[in-house]
Amino acid sequence: MVARHRAALTGLMIGLVVVAASMAIPALFGWDVVTRRDDQVEFPPLHGFWHPTFAPMSVVAVLLAAAAWWWAPRLAERLSWRRLLLASYVAGLAWLLALAWVDGPDGISRALGNPFEYLETARATDDIALMLSTFTDRISYGTDDNWVTHVAGHPPGVLLFFVGLVRIGLGGDLSAGLVVTAIAATTSLAVMSTLRTLGAEATARKAAPFLVFTPSAVFMAVSADAMFAAVAAWGLAALAYATGASGWRFGLWSVVGGLLLGLCMFLSYGLPLLGLLAVSVLLLGRSWRPLLPALLAALIVTAAFALAGFAWWEAYPVLVERYREGVAADRPQAYWVWGNFGALLISGGPLLGAGLAHAASRWRRTDRAGVLLAGVALVVIAAADLSGMSKSEVERIWLPFIPYLTLTLAVLPSVWRRWGLALQLATALLVQHLLYTSW
Repeated sequence: MVARHRAALTGLMIGLVVVAASMAIPALFGWDVVTRRDDQVEFPPLHGFWHPTFAPMSVVAVLLAAAAWWWAPRLAERLSWRRLLLASYVAGLAWLLALAWVDGPDGISRALGNPFEYLETARATDDIALMLSTFTDRISYGTDDNWVTHVAGHPPGVLLFFVGLVRIGLGGDLSAGLVVTAIAATTSLAVMSTLRTLGAEATARKAAPFLVFTPSAVFMAVSADAMFAAVAAWGLAALAYATGASGWRFGLWSVVGGLLLGLCMFLSYGLPLLGLLAVSVLLLGRSWRPLLPALLAALIVTAAFALAGFAWWEAYPVLVERYREGVAADRPQAYWVWGNFGALLISGGPLLGAGLAHAASRWRRTDRAGVLLAGVALVVIAAADLSGMSKSEVERIWLPFIPYLTLTLAVLPSVWRRWGLALQLATALLVQHLLYTSW
């Protein structure tokens, strides 16, 4: 019995040490690893500031967490699949909004309303064709009218999304924040559906409470990266559907999967790494038939942007140059190469350490689908980390991959899942109430 829990306990302890070290070492040794704004200093390893807060919505968030701990695991096992998906969406959206609303309406509007984000630029964009054809030219700091930080740091697909919201009347700070949050809340449904399609419904049900009530919710509400996570998750879910489909359904799901994953390339420069997860889905679905139509669909997205004037392969080197001239110069790789994992274990929850270690020690005797997807997601994150292009802010940048790491929590022993959920919920509440996060 002790041996059965040893790996999980070791993983949890290592994770907690990494989190503690990522917080304490910069302060103890005087390492300058963060950005200073006026009289405020960021709280490493997160992109935010120490700012204890308690508000009326805090009571709602705590009550929701208590209800989730008591009922969510039971309901996940007992509800029919469709009711489980509906309940997961409603509960997940409530969790996102309750945490964000601890800061009042500002908790939903402030991030997207920041001038360094997308909305102000989207409101000023009245010629989409011109924006796309000149997009790469405006990435560099050397351009007089260079893009603001987040617009420059991403392909134009994100800006197009917010331009679309502006044009349909949802371009206000609050309304756009609510739209992004509503989309982000669908991510857990996509991941659960992928598992069920791949024959791992039992794992999906055990993972559901952790996917829905994730500490990442603190960073998902109004974060554009959480919208990317939803698009990516539904793209992978569509590919999974395609592996078991026939006739027109096979063609439909293959193309939808390819289009969504192809679109991800134009939402974030790091999301081509999703290709590894896509291959894993096809491997688990035991069918390579969707690969060709999905690739063709992804190429159509790429060609459409190229014809409009934006070539991904031309823009990326320019972005790398701007990144290295900007914030990257203030963020030492010697700290962030491991400090990033402190941020990851806060965003995904410290129980991830236990889940990953337990899954690694018993991978031959656990669910193949969940463990493989988690393992590939970890490889992808390691590659992003070593690239030097993910220094700080990974609590939101890695949101598309955190749900797949979370699947390892489903293979933990039942007592770990029961009390581990409490740890995850407490982590979310503490981060929300102790820190002023930038997302």
